[in-house]
Amino acid sequence: MIEAELKAYVRDPERVRQLLLDMGEEEVSIYRDTYYDWPDHSFTIQERELRLRVVETDETTRCLLTYKQSPVDEVSQSKPEYETQVGTQSTMDFILRSLGLTYLVAFEKHCRNFALEIEGRQVLATLVRVPELDEKFIEVETLVDDEGDVEPGLRIVRDLLAELKIDQDDITTVTYTSLVLRRREALGRLPTPG
Repeated sequence: MIEAELKAYVRDPERVRQLLLDMGEEEVSIYRDTYYDWPDHSFTIQERELRLRVVETDETTRCLLTYKQSPVDEVSQSKPEYETQVGTQSTMDFILRSLGLTYLVAFEKHCRNFALEIEGRQVLATLVRVPELDEKFIEVETLVDDEGDVEPGLRIVRDLLAELKIDQDDITTVTYTSLVLRRREALGRLPTPG
C-alpha cells in the first residue's frame, strides 16, 4: 500500500479541530516514535524510514513497526508503507539493535485523529503537536493500492485541506525527524532516545 499524504502547518488548530468534529469522532492519542537507521544512514539518504511506534489512548496501548520505502511522488513525498503490530517496544527495540540498526531519533506526537470516509475512501485527518516544536500540524492521508492511484488519493486529501481552509502555502514535506533533530542540535542535545 502507498500512503497518499499531505502535511501542513496549522495556524488555528482549534478552528480546524471544530471543523473536523463536525465531520467525525475524535480519538486522542500519544505516539511515542523511535526511528532507526543503519550506521551509514542509508535509510535517511534513500528517504526510507523504519519506525517503532507505541500508540497510547485512554483505553489501549499498542506497538507498531512501520517500514516506509523511498517516495513514489516527489511533490507530496508519498511512500509505500508496510506496518504490523508487534509485541512490546523493549523486545522489538532489542531485536532491531541486535540486527545492527542504530537510533536516529525518538520523540512524542500528541495527536487528535479523525477517521473519515470521503468518496468511498478511508481518510485519516490528524492534528499533531510535537511538544518539542513550536509549530502545529495537520496530516491528511489515505491508503492507495499503487502508484497510478496516488494522484486520485491526493486529490481527495487536497480537497479536504481546502475544506478545512488550510492554505496551499502551508503544505510542507519537511519531516518531524528533521525538525526535531534540528531543534535538538540548536539546543545542543543529543538525538537519541532518553
